[in-house]
Amino acid sequence: MVEFKTNHLIRVKRNQVFAFTLLSLAATLTVLILLAIVIYVMSQGLSVISMEFLLDSPRRMGTEGGIFPAIIGTVYLVGLIILIATPIGVGTSIYLNEYMAEGRFKSVLRFATELLAAIPSIVHGMFGFLFFVIALREFTGGWSILSGALTGVVMILPIIIRASEEALRSVPANLKEGSLALGTTRWYTTKKIVLPLALPGITTSIILSIGRVIGETAAFLLTLGGSLLLASSVFDGGRTLALHLYLVAMETGNTTMAFGTAAVLIVLILIINFAAASIFKLLVKRFSA
Repeated sequence: MVEFKTNHLIRVKRNQVFAFTLLSLAATLTVLILLAIVIYVMSQGLSVISMEFLLDSPRRMGTEGGIFPAIIGTVYLVGLIILIATPIGVGTSIYLNEYMAEGRFKSVLRFATELLAAIPSIVHGMFGFLFFVIALREFTGGWSILSGALTGVVMILPIIIRASEEALRSVPANLKEGSLALGTTRWYTTKKIVLPLALPGITTSIILSIGRVIGETAAFLLTLGGSLLLASSVFDGGRTLALHLYLVAMETGNTTMAFGTAAVLIVLILIINFAAASIFKLLVKRFSA
């Protein structure tokens, strides 16, 4: 019996070591692939980056000049999408998790949200083109940053709703019940107890959403219009860095300018993610106070 237990413990320990090694290799491989992509793109693109490249407007279909309008277009678009999608997505998740009773209608809403998240981005782009660009031309200006932003909102709402709802559901039920037992309202409990604990998960969903829209091309190709000019308002057409990268690489074949744009795009993604994380850390402190 003692020998059997000893052999069993040895097998268990061996399996644990094997599983740990396998998972470590998978994680290491993922990081190495990411580093390889970033290092290769940055090594090819950093030589192109200069003040003229960052502050000048593109010429000759983007083969000369800079990418300043694309940078401004990216900031406008991402900012407008997050400004619209965050309150709608988080508010919807709060309603589904905290106020709506379990039932068939709630199951249908969750299924519809998951189905919307699975739709290819080009389909979202076609919808945005037909609805926001054509049908609502008088309100959106046709091909414009506003049309692209509304299309982006439709794309990322499922991500924010589902991830935020999971973050809200992870809050221990006894904390909510204890707050309600003290005579507080459901909204006060949600605001003071649930949201501060769920904010890290909500922040993650928003950062993931930023990553999706900032690298999207197909949907915005049909709604932004791809103008090389600097947008003066949300009703003007424009292009993002990802869209500019795609159009320059595919239409002109100028890989030098494409790699320079890609390097700036990577840096901008890092800046936006760090800024978003810092802002939401401040919000966590505010809600927790």
